[in-house]
Amino acid sequence: MTNWIPACRLDDIEQEGARRFDHSGRTYALYRSPDDEVFCTDGLCTHEAIHLADGLVMDYEVECPKHSGMFDYRTGEAKRLPACKNLNVYPARIEDGAVLVELPG
Repeated sequence: MTNWIPACRLDDIEQEGARRFDHSGRTYALYRSPDDEVFCTDGLCTHEAIHLADGLVMDYEVECPKHSGMFDYRTGEAKRLPACKNLNVYPARIEDGAVLVELPG
């Protein structure tokens, strides 16, 4: 079972930016693309569990702020070492200006 959870307002995320979202004891990262789409991934780098929302977001990728591992936030694919394990991605959508994320129940 999955649930659509309100995470924040679209305006809370800068264009080509990220925002941390915590829910039910887990951390996620929300991203706003250059064309105002929203995406959600696990919030911690798969290399050393650093918060990705603190990383540099550019061209549909997020760079871990600690060791510069890089991920495609649309697919979760690890794109640059030392990150070598992909992130989980979760469906996200915008509804009446709110960002909703579909999370496992």
